[in-house]
Amino acid sequence: MDWILFPIFLGACGAAAATGAMFQPGAWYDDLSKPDWTPPNWVFPVVWTYIYVALAVAASRVAGLDGSHYAMAFWAMQIAFNTLWTPVFFGLRRMRAALVVIAGLWVAVAGLLWSLWSLDAISFWIVAPYIVWTSVAGALNASVARRNPTYA
Repeated sequence: MDWILFPIFLGACGAAAATGAMFQPGAWYDDLSKPDWTPPNWVFPVVWTYIYVALAVAASRVAGLDGSHYAMAFWAMQIAFNTLWTPVFFGLRRMRAALVVIAGLWVAVAGLLWSLWSLDAISFWIVAPYIVWTSVAGALNASVARRNPTYA
């Protein structure tokens, strides 16, 4: 693991996470109809903290390896979509557009995992929960959009 790269990748994750502070769910989101399986509010920062640290660790482990170009490209793609989703969903309140963003995020995370598999098993396994969380978030986004058509 490259400890010089780690704070750089963690900083990129922090920038993505900052959109959560800038575009908080608030009363608008609280008033929306949501499915019974919606995770409690406290779960979101816990899960995202894990994911962001895992992403920084994985990128720091593989960035200097031969053949890491696809992993780093997918890493950049996922952090871009990750950064975009919160302002689209909570800032603009465009749930259908957020579905397009989260679909792109899912593809980027799947591509990242695919490329990590052949490079570093530890990085693959610490990032693997991200695809599960992105799938849950996508399903939640779709459900909330369907249940609240005036805001979708």
